[in-house]
Amino acid sequence: MAITKADVLHVAKLAHLTLEPGETEQIIVDMNKVLGYVALLSELDTSQVEPTTHVAVSHAPLRLDVLGPNLTRESFEGEAPRYSDQGFVVPGFVEG
Repeated sequence: MAITKADVLHVAKLAHLTLEPGETEQIIVDMNKVLGYVALLSELDTSQVEPTTHVAVSHAPLRLDVLGPNLTRESFEGEAPRYSDQGFVVPGFVEG
């Protein structure tokens, strides 16, 4: 199944997207590449693969929470572009 210009325009309308004139053709090319890749995946033999109910990791390999060496104030003060007694000095970004 190939994506057509009508498909792209229909989905854009449903999603309330405004497309620039040249965008439609590139979206068609990109979406047809995605569909081609999905078609390749559907050719794989998965008969020996056990079905998965979910993809969440149930047991993540975590490191032990152990106390280790700490940085000294002087070591990270020296790395900071600007530092005061209260902490790192960063430019303001909130107006008002």
